[in-house]
Amino acid sequence: MKACVRQTMAFPAFPASVLWTLGSLTILWASVQSNVVMEDDPFQPVTTDETVSVGGTVTLTCRVMESDNSSLQWSNTAQQTLYFGDKRALRDNRIQLHRSTPTELSITIADVQLSDDGDYTCSIFTKPIRTARATVTVLGLCPGRAADPDQQRGGAGGGTVTLICSSSGGKPAAKLRWSKDKKELTGSTETVQADPNDRTFTVRSELQLPVTRADNKAVIACTVDHPSLTGGDETTEEELSVLYSPIVHIEPETNLPREGAKFYLQCIGDGNPDPSSFLWEKKDGSLPSLVKADGSFLRFEQLNKSDNGVYLCQVDNGIGTGLADYALLVQDPTAMSTSSGVDHAVIGGVVAVIVFILLCLLIVLGRYLIRHKGTYLTHEAKGSDDAPDADTAIINAEGVTLERTTRKSTSSREGGREGWREG
Repeated sequence: MKACVRQTMAFPAFPASVLWTLGSLTILWASVQSNVVMEDDPFQPVTTDETVSVGGTVTLTCRVMESDNSSLQWSNTAQQTLYFGDKRALRDNRIQLHRSTPTELSITIADVQLSDDGDYTCSIFTKPIRTARATVTVLGLCPGRAADPDQQRGGAGGGTVTLICSSSGGKPAAKLRWSKDKKELTGSTETVQADPNDRTFTVRSELQLPVTRADNKAVIACTVDHPSLTGGDETTEEELSVLYSPIVHIEPETNLPREGAKFYLQCIGDGNPDPSSFLWEKKDGSLPSLVKADGSFLRFEQLNKSDNGVYLCQVDNGIGTGLADYALLVQDPTAMSTSSGVDHAVIGGVVAVIVFILLCLLIVLGRYLIRHKGTYLTHEAKGSDDAPDADTAIINAEGVTLERTTRKSTSSREGGREGWREG
């Protein structure tokens, strides 16, 4: 628990001074006066209550509407005169004059401590003497501190961790809140203890939190709410440590271990604390002579068929144990090569089928193009199909050509005549 150190400032009186005597007489006279403020009294002092945090600065101001040249005076909670007009009456360097006029007397108190809490009196030496009080409330606070939570065992059965947060030296009493990974937690119990000497409070909050292995390394925060924290709440964070037995699995170097090759198995355990012990065994037998256990590794110098079997790894981290197994099946390199050759043959057969289909498509497409082109040529030479000999075929073909040319020329002349007639 973090304790606040309260600094107490002594207030020695000004030795044998007239100001001290006058201040004492003022207090005695003010004690029999009424505290009722007359609103229509222009000589009645007016003050305001102030609130300040420990270490801050407070300004006390006393005003009157009118002045008959009587002096204003400030006195502290112990009825000691601080200032009489613009004259210092107490040797305390924290207290300074802020403003002094016939109608106002303002002073400042720096580095405020809890001992400065209380009622301050402003007096004016008229007939009768008039007084007014200003209450200074000092907010004292020590930051909250979350005690280191006991490391508790979690896991499948769960567990509970006790969280404790405390704040001392607060005035008024602080409020404490809990959160886990920024999510608010409820169910805490809170005790408040008052200190009668300095009128401060110590607050203690306790939370019983169920945890599992998933809560390991979760951030637990204790937040202090207090009026003096003008810059925002103050938070203390701790990382939760949940102890749990390891979860184990085995990773092989490769999924196709070959006979005659080197090979290893790795045993991986997830626990808190980290595993410290690894024990390798072979189910229904002892480890082969060429197999070496090396911590979390089980190393095979040269695999052979006799290494086939189920291997066990047991892990211990001091909290509990975990067990995992792995079935090793050594592959025959010859069989693997034959299988690889069969795979290549299948791939080659598929490629050959694809090529054959493409060739068939090309042949069909070629025949279609050739047939289409022959039909076109037959229509072009339609006039020579029925010719009895080659000369007649040529003459018929020339006749078809001449007929087409004549028709074209006739169409051109008719088009010209139509254009001439229109013109």
